[in-house]
Amino acid sequence: MLAVCCLSMFLVGLDTTIVNVGLPAIGHGLDVGTRGLEWTVDAYTVVLAGLLISSGALADRFGRRRVFQWGLTLFGLASLACALAPSAGALVAARAVQGVGASMLSPVALAIVVNAMPDPRERAQAIGVWASVFGLSMAAGPVTGGALVAALGWRSLFWVNAPVIVAALVLSALFVPESRAERARRLDVPGQLLLTVTIGAWVGILIEGPRIGWTSPVVPAACALATAATVGFVWLECHRDEPLIDPRLFRGPVFSGAVLGAVAVFVALNAALLLNTLYLQHTRGFTPLAAGTATLPMALGATVCAPWSGRLVGRSGPRLPLFLAGGFLTVGGLCLAGLEQDTSVLLLLFAYLVIGIGFGFANAPLTHTAVSGLPPARAGVAGAITSTARQIGAALGIALAGGLVADTGPAGLAHASRPGWLLVAACGLVVLLVARAARTKPPARNALPGTAPSLARTR
Repeated sequence: MLAVCCLSMFLVGLDTTIVNVGLPAIGHGLDVGTRGLEWTVDAYTVVLAGLLISSGALADRFGRRRVFQWGLTLFGLASLACALAPSAGALVAARAVQGVGASMLSPVALAIVVNAMPDPRERAQAIGVWASVFGLSMAAGPVTGGALVAALGWRSLFWVNAPVIVAALVLSALFVPESRAERARRLDVPGQLLLTVTIGAWVGILIEGPRIGWTSPVVPAACALATAATVGFVWLECHRDEPLIDPRLFRGPVFSGAVLGAVAVFVALNAALLLNTLYLQHTRGFTPLAAGTATLPMALGATVCAPWSGRLVGRSGPRLPLFLAGGFLTVGGLCLAGLEQDTSVLLLLFAYLVIGIGFGFANAPLTHTAVSGLPPARAGVAGAITSTARQIGAALGIALAGGLVADTGPAGLAHASRPGWLLVAACGLVVLLVARAARTKPPARNALPGTAPSLARTR
């Protein structure tokens, strides 16, 4: 069952980053510029981030396996539409639908895993495996994408999903039990709409603002809309009996820190991947395969350190792996803060390795910290909040990094990307701050399943 859920998460993570290395080929094939290519990535992540929490609530109400299978089917159909897209607009639309399907996979898979593991220590290790697979898929995306683009063209980036989807559907029917929350929450439709508008508006401003011009009247109007949606969402959630996101969850520094850390880690990863792709292919003249291969150290670091991080969380708590994650991310970003056109390839590879190590250490402690404070009946929503934070970070990372280099030619791209690498280092510092607030003790065996020790004592 854990393997089936991890397989679906591998797909979600892979499609978040696999497109990055193929962006130049997609731009050439569909005649679209850098900003259009940003939307090719962010159409997926914005929709995914906006719908994750509602999908988790749907799964708690209608059955987790059922919603999980709906998500697999929709994800597969949208992948085929992406592979057949005749234009950039059609590709962006299909990527958005793909995000809808992916939103039914991430929180639901985590909820299935959490509810199947009654022992807190065993559950912590299972979450570590789950987070490890997700982290590995994100890091392995560029490598896989580069090989596919080189061998079969950019459309193969989406064809590759089909056999995995079929296998996951069959295995989920055989091995994944159906489960529901004892008391399912009502859907918060107004909150869902406001959350989607909030995320989409802010990301859209970051992507389109440099193109339109920050002094254009359109930008202040868009900022006013995004601000109104944000304020309206917070106000609405504070006054609903069953909100989409319960504001009380963020009163504790541990949970809110985990969410902030998840955003920071995925800003760093996605900014690094986009800057790396454009720099290597446009400035250094690497082929897609060579650019993807250059990220192998990043994938290696994530592969080795992600399961190690899960074991550390199970034994000693999340603080140590979070300190390691923040430290390595900071060092990796600083390594490339002075990037030049002819920077040593060895330095590039070292930086990618260090960033991969930091990313590998980050996922398990952040996921465990966020989930451990909520009971199993809220597992779908708990997983959704954490996954939403990740995808918001992914969308922001693409938008921020793309805004730095979108209008820059190959000769000036290295210099223009330097603030992006400083952003990666700053995200590492944020994770270090989160580590200070994290619990030092591993999950107790006598705690109630899915609850923090304080909640267990209260009950």
